[in-house]
Amino acid sequence: MSHRFDPTSLREYDIRGIVGETLKEEDAYAVGRTFGTLLRRGGGHRVAVGYDGRTHSPALEQRLVRGLTEAGVDVVRIGMGPTPMTYFAEAELEVDGGIQITGSHNPANYNGFKMVMFHTAFFGQDIQKLGRMAAEGDWEEGEGNVTEFDIIDMYVDRLVRDFDGAAFRVGWDAGNGAGGHILERLVKRLPGEHHLLYTEVDGTFPNHHPDPTVEANLADLKKLVAEKNLDFGIAFDGDADRIGAIDGEGRVIWGDQLLSILAEPVLREMPGETIIADVKASQALFDRVAELGGKPIMWKTGHSLIKSKMKETKAPLAGEMSGHIFFAHQWYGFDDAIYAALRLIQAVTQLGGSLTALRSAMPAMINTPEMRFQVDESRKFPVVEEVLERLSGNGATVDRTDGARVSTDDGWWLLRASNTQDVLVARAEAKSQDGLDRLVAQIDEQLALSGLSRGPQVAH
Repeated sequence: MSHRFDPTSLREYDIRGIVGETLKEEDAYAVGRTFGTLLRRGGGHRVAVGYDGRTHSPALEQRLVRGLTEAGVDVVRIGMGPTPMTYFAEAELEVDGGIQITGSHNPANYNGFKMVMFHTAFFGQDIQKLGRMAAEGDWEEGEGNVTEFDIIDMYVDRLVRDFDGAAFRVGWDAGNGAGGHILERLVKRLPGEHHLLYTEVDGTFPNHHPDPTVEANLADLKKLVAEKNLDFGIAFDGDADRIGAIDGEGRVIWGDQLLSILAEPVLREMPGETIIADVKASQALFDRVAELGGKPIMWKTGHSLIKSKMKETKAPLAGEMSGHIFFAHQWYGFDDAIYAALRLIQAVTQLGGSLTALRSAMPAMINTPEMRFQVDESRKFPVVEEVLERLSGNGATVDRTDGARVSTDDGWWLLRASNTQDVLVARAEAKSQDGLDRLVAQIDEQLALSGLSRGPQVAH
């Protein structure tokens, strides 16, 4: 036996596709069989498996478990829950790996697999190797045991263990994602007053798309906060590994702004430590971390890449513009939006008690949303290289960490290739609208020199 995956499903950070088209039930079996083979050859023998609230997740989970056991690996099934609950199981139970079946923040017809092996993110070359081994049918055989473990109470207990935040009036939007039932249990353990939206897990996402980094998806939360005059609001994506937040006035607190708030209490306890953010983050964040006495590092976008860099630098905290927040300080280093929400409540408590005031005190920056546009896969990386080559010839200040991030007196602009789609991503930030217009004109000029234009926007 062997198995070929649709090549578009083998992505940089996970395996993901459209169910019935680029991702099928036999893919789940092959993921289990191959992951189990790699685990056994690495000396491991047990895997934790969880799944999100999508309608097709239980069927994929059954096939995945079968693949794992037929590779001779024991499986601990933890049932339906958010991705970080599976990461927690992998960190706390006697297992050697973890797999979460999830379509994350993608539309309802998507699903996929996020994987951890030997307490390390399984991504990039690991995923490509998994694809090659499946195609060759390079599989171990065996008969693994299956057990079930209800980890929810253990997870909620751990979430609140060190919590010492004040009593606020908070709005929450679980977006009908897999974190809803955890949130319902959690708020009963917190001081203050909590108003919940869409905690019923529903894989059809009947109320709004579960991606809190798109402002339109926060409309219901804004309405709730305004109507009940709440202190602030918090939202999660479909598998609760990404957080969104708004202040008491309904202003969005973006990923880099959240990180600048969360970093302050951490750096009080751990002065001089490293804080990591991705290349899409505001210059204001990197300046703020330095001002607080921390060491800011700009790194590549992608949750697996950030986790690896955290381990290397021993950073207590990292984050991405997309709302992935990673605490190694008092936590495990993985991205957990529910835990990040608790740390946000604690940070607001320590920093004066008003998220609205913290947001108002931030430097005024004008930025574009993330601009994403289609480009032929074969041109994706070469275009960025062409831009870098031209810029190196004109004396521009360029950071090459992940694509081209160009700093000028007006601010900065970024052009990078997406790791997961045939898309180029651009963003710019300035202190004035005129400055922003000049930066966007530079992006357009560079694209034109490579025979491209930004064109219509592509969904994430």
